[in-house]
Amino acid sequence: MIKNNTADLTRVFEILFYQEDKYPQLKALNKIINGVWKAYSTEELILRTNALSCWLIDSEYKKGDHIAIIPENGSPEWMIFDFACQQVGLVTVPVHPTASVEEIKYILRETDVKFCLTANSGLFYKVKPIAESINADIKIKHLERDKSGYFSAIELRKATKEQISELDKIKSQIKSDDVFVIMYTSGTSGIPKGVMLTHRNVLSNILSILTVFPLEHSVKVISFLPFSHILERTAAYAYIAFGVSVFFSQSKESFTHDFQKVKPYFCTMVPRILEKMYDHVHLQTLGKNPLKKIIIKSAFNLAKKYSSFEKKNVFYRIGLFFARIFVFNRWRKALGGKIKYMAVGAAALRPEISRSFSAANIRIREGYGMTETSPVISMNRFKPGMNRFGTVGIPVPGVQVKIDTDLEGKEGEILVKGPNVMQGYYKQADLSKEAFTSDGWFKTGDVGKFIDKKFLKITDRKKDIFKTSTGKYIAPQVLENYFVSSPVI
Repeated sequence: MIKNNTADLTRVFEILFYQEDKYPQLKALNKIINGVWKAYSTEELILRTNALSCWLIDSEYKKGDHIAIIPENGSPEWMIFDFACQQVGLVTVPVHPTASVEEIKYILRETDVKFCLTANSGLFYKVKPIAESINADIKIKHLERDKSGYFSAIELRKATKEQISELDKIKSQIKSDDVFVIMYTSGTSGIPKGVMLTHRNVLSNILSILTVFPLEHSVKVISFLPFSHILERTAAYAYIAFGVSVFFSQSKESFTHDFQKVKPYFCTMVPRILEKMYDHVHLQTLGKNPLKKIIIKSAFNLAKKYSSFEKKNVFYRIGLFFARIFVFNRWRKALGGKIKYMAVGAAALRPEISRSFSAANIRIREGYGMTETSPVISMNRFKPGMNRFGTVGIPVPGVQVKIDTDLEGKEGEILVKGPNVMQGYYKQADLSKEAFTSDGWFKTGDVGKFIDKKFLKITDRKKDIFKTSTGKYIAPQVLENYFVSSPVI
C-alpha cells in the first residue's frame, strides 16, 4: 500500500503506511516500561496492527460493530488497537475514564457495544457490572499486564499470508465516508451526544494540521492528554503523518519528570496546566523577599508588552534578556529545556499567559475547535504576523467560518462549514438537524467576531448571553475572565 503523498490518503489508518513510505522511524511511538523508554518502530506498529486486525476478524467482529474504549493517557497500545479497529471497519466509542456510572451505562446501551477495552483493572472492575447489566455477551478486557482480564491479543505480532489477504479484502471495502469513531460530548440537557466522525472528517483535519504545526520528521513530541479526547487523537494521527517521534507520558504524577527526560520540541497543551505554572511564579511574589518581588513583577510587566511581530527598543530587549535568565527560563527547564512550540486548545487561555510564555521563548499558539469539527476550526500560526494574542487565530485550510450577526454589531454566533464537520449525532436525527442552518452551516453555539477581518476571537457562549431591560446584550465571560486572572480565584 504505497502512500507517498498525503493527497493519496482516504482513510485515517493509511497514515501508518504513509509514514512507512515517507518517514520510516525506529522510534515512532515510545512508552515507559519499568523506568525505561521502549520504542516501537514504524515496521513493528504495522505488523502488530495487522496481526490484531486479523485477530478481530477471526473473533468474528464485523464492519460496523461498536467497540468501547476507556483509555487514560495515550500509548502505543491504544494507537495499535485504534488502527486495528479502523482496518476492520469497526467503530470505536471512546469513554472518558472519569465518566459517571450513569454516563457509561447510557453510552454502552445506546451504541450496543460488542467489546469494551479499558486502560487498567480498576476501570475494568468499574465497567464490568455496568456492561453485564446491559448485555451479558459484551466482552471486557483491560491493558494492565499480569492482572486477570488482561487483553493479551494486543501483543500479537504476526499474521499468516491467508489472514493478511482476507484483511486486505475487508480494508478495500472501507470508504472515506464511513463512520469510524463516535465521540461523546456533553449535551445542554445533560444527556451525552454521540458525535459521528468519518474518515473524511478526521483526515481532512489531519491534513489541515500538517500545514500549521511547525514540525519536521524525527523531532520529539510528547503526548500526555487523555486519548479519549478528540484533540489528542487527531494530533496523534498528525504526528504519525509528520514522521516525528512520539513519547507518551505515563500519568499526571509523572508529567514534569517525563518532560525533563524526553526534552520535547513540541506538544499540545491545555490552558489549565499553563495557568498553574504561571500562577505558581506569581504566588512567589507573596513571599517576604522584596528583591524577588521586584524581579518577578518587572519580568511580567515586560511580558505584558511582548509582541511576536512588533520591534521593541534596545532597553526592552535588554530587560527581556534578564527576565528570561532570572524568571522565565525556569519554565523551559521544567519542560525539558528544549520545548519551542505549543499548540493550546480545549478552553480559553488568558492573553497575559500566552505573552509570558512567548516571552520565555516558548511560542504558544492558541486554537479553537469542537468535537463536532474533528476538532480544529482555527489556529494562530507560528509564522511572523500570523498570531494575535487574545484570539484563536485564522481558520485552518479547508474550513470556512462566518459570523451570524443577528445578535448585534459585529459579534454573533460562529458558524462553520467544511469536510471536517461531523456527519451528525448518533441516533438523534432531530438534534442533528437543529445543529445546522438551513444552508448547511454548523452552529457552534459560541459567539465571536473577527479582528482585522482575519483573527477569530471568542467572546462568549450564545446560551450565556442575556438581554437587559434596555435591550442591551450582555456577555458575562469578559467579567468572568477578569476575575479568574486572580491567583486566589
